[in-house]
Amino acid sequence: MTESLLSCIELETGPRPDATVVVLHGLGADGNDFVPIIEEIKFPDTLSVRFLFPHAPVRNVTINAGQSMRAWYDIAEADLANRADLHGVRTSQSQISALIRREMTKGIAASRIVLAGFSQGGAIALYAGVRYPERLAGIVALSTYLIGGEQLAAEGSIANRDVPIFMAHGTQDPVVRLQWGEASRRTLEAGGYRVEWHTYPMAHSVIWEEVVALGEFLKGVLTQ
Repeated sequence: MTESLLSCIELETGPRPDATVVVLHGLGADGNDFVPIIEEIKFPDTLSVRFLFPHAPVRNVTINAGQSMRAWYDIAEADLANRADLHGVRTSQSQISALIRREMTKGIAASRIVLAGFSQGGAIALYAGVRYPERLAGIVALSTYLIGGEQLAAEGSIANRDVPIFMAHGTQDPVVRLQWGEASRRTLEAGGYRVEWHTYPMAHSVIWEEVVALGEFLKGVLTQ
C-alpha cells in the first residue's frame, strides 16, 4: 500500500530546483506559518531551492485540554522528560521521510535536502534528521528540544553523524525553556554532532537577526 503524502505548500526560488528545504511548523499552526519568513531569505541566482511547508495532521493535544489542532505529536506533560508521544513522533518521522523520498524521485539528492522546523516541528526535524539513513545537507532546529537523546548513539544514522545542525533559541522563551535547548545542544555535541548555536533576546518566536543567520546557514550548506 502506498503511503499518503502530507499536504504541502510549495515555493521555488528559481527554475529547476536542485535543492529542497522542508520546513515544519509549530503546534497549532500550519504550513503557511513560515512562508513569509522564508521569502525574506535571498539566495544567489545560481541556487534554485524548492521549499516544502507541510501541514501536520489534526489531532487531540492532551496538554491543551484535548483540543484538536495541527500537531506533529501529542504532548502529555509540561516537563521535558514526559513531553513527547513517541508513537506520534515516529509517525511524523515516517511522513517526513516519505517527503524526502518524493523529492529524491524528482532528482534532488538527499545531500541537497535540509530538514528545518520551529518548536514542535523543530523537534521532528532533529529526530527524523539524525536518524535518516542517507546523508542530508543540514538540519535546522528553532526554539526546540531533542527527543530521544538517550537513544541517539544506537539510533542515529552513521550517514548523518557529521550533518551540520543550526540551533537557535530565545533567552526569554517561556514555552520551550532555554535550558531544554541548551541540554539538547550538549547531548548532540557529546554524540559528535556539529551544532551551530545561536541565542537571541526573544520569547517563543523568530526575529530578523535569526532569519539572517538562518539564511547564511542554508546558503552555506547548499552551495558547498
